[in-house]
Amino acid sequence: MQKRRIKKTGDEISALGFGAMRLPTKNGRIEKELAKKQIYYAIDHGVNFIDTALPYHGGSSESFLGEILSGEYRDKVKLCTKMPSWSIKKYEDMEKYLQIQLEKLQTDCIDYYFIHSLGKGSFEKLVKLGVLEFLEDAKEKGKIKNTGFSFHDNTDAFKGIVDAYHWDACLIQYNYLDEKNQAGTEGVKYAASQGMGVFIMEPLKGGLLAGEVPPEVTQIWDKSEVKRTPADWALRWVLNHPEVTCVVSGMNHESQIKENLMVADEVLPNSLTDGELKLYDEVKEVYRNLMKIDCTGCGYCMPCPAGVDIPSCFGLYNQKYMFNEKMTWFIYLVRFGGTFSGNEAHAGLCTSCGKCVRACPQKLEIPELLGDVSQDLGGRGFKYRVKIMGSVVMPLMDAYLSLNSRFSRKSRG
Repeated sequence: MQKRRIKKTGDEISALGFGAMRLPTKNGRIEKELAKKQIYYAIDHGVNFIDTALPYHGGSSESFLGEILSGEYRDKVKLCTKMPSWSIKKYEDMEKYLQIQLEKLQTDCIDYYFIHSLGKGSFEKLVKLGVLEFLEDAKEKGKIKNTGFSFHDNTDAFKGIVDAYHWDACLIQYNYLDEKNQAGTEGVKYAASQGMGVFIMEPLKGGLLAGEVPPEVTQIWDKSEVKRTPADWALRWVLNHPEVTCVVSGMNHESQIKENLMVADEVLPNSLTDGELKLYDEVKEVYRNLMKIDCTGCGYCMPCPAGVDIPSCFGLYNQKYMFNEKMTWFIYLVRFGGTFSGNEAHAGLCTSCGKCVRACPQKLEIPELLGDVSQDLGGRGFKYRVKIMGSVVMPLMDAYLSLNSRFSRKSRG
């Protein structure tokens, strides 16, 4: 397996990482023997980075990894989990969750500890609560080795977070359709220039770039002399970037693991040919033609005086129609309603001030389009659903995770 070095830590990380968010399940629970077999297979074939988080699989992902990663297998991997940023109300919560996670993972030290799902608002809140001091203390006590964060906001917010602390790594959503979304290519390059490890999530855009893709896209890929699956093409594009350390893939089938291992071992930085890169341009054009809003994500409309994340709202709206995505409304609710980030950014905040219209190079009627987004993805009762998510659903999730953790500790004696 190809390894890529993180300048800040010196760690040699496999180009493919195993994401433990979508493990195989049976009757709603992790199918443990099958999942163990898959993870061991990946490790035996060179994967040395395993990523999880407190809420994955309803809180059982960390406990499962704690059960199977012991002895020689624990020594072969760098283990990564994440602080649940949305559940942190005071400094003591950081200590509490880290201790829970150490116990669930059955380890004395977490190799890479990321703050989960950061944006500008959530980061500012955590800084006030002392998160940077907490990370320093946890490192000094040997509970974590390296620090990082996963990210969902815009490029400017990403750079601000990078500059605020001496991070070792970051986890960014990145694929050939997200070059200008969230951190984007600019963010990837910026983090790498600081010597950080750049880990990539959603290389297949939640699976939308794999499997059943539009017929026009299939026809383009078929032009290549070398026949590849859509998933292969998508992973190949990400790994072609020299700034990328590792692609974290949520694998749950043997065929996926074998294909991803093959691609990750084969694709070196800057190895795609000019002809292959032209095929990507053609595919991007197909998806652009399926878009509802011709937004390039340039960000000239930002910042919005009302707080709307205009490019991201448009991007999610386009995603719904480009991929016939059924869960877009939920993503919109969670990401832009402020449930996780603590910072509302939904289209319904628009006051039609016109500042964005004057700044837009595409001359889009942005307030009108934001109205379409708000009606389609938000709809009636949007604020009520946000309130329910924040006041009922999230506390229930926290309670469930806490109960799950206590049960796991009790069952281990």
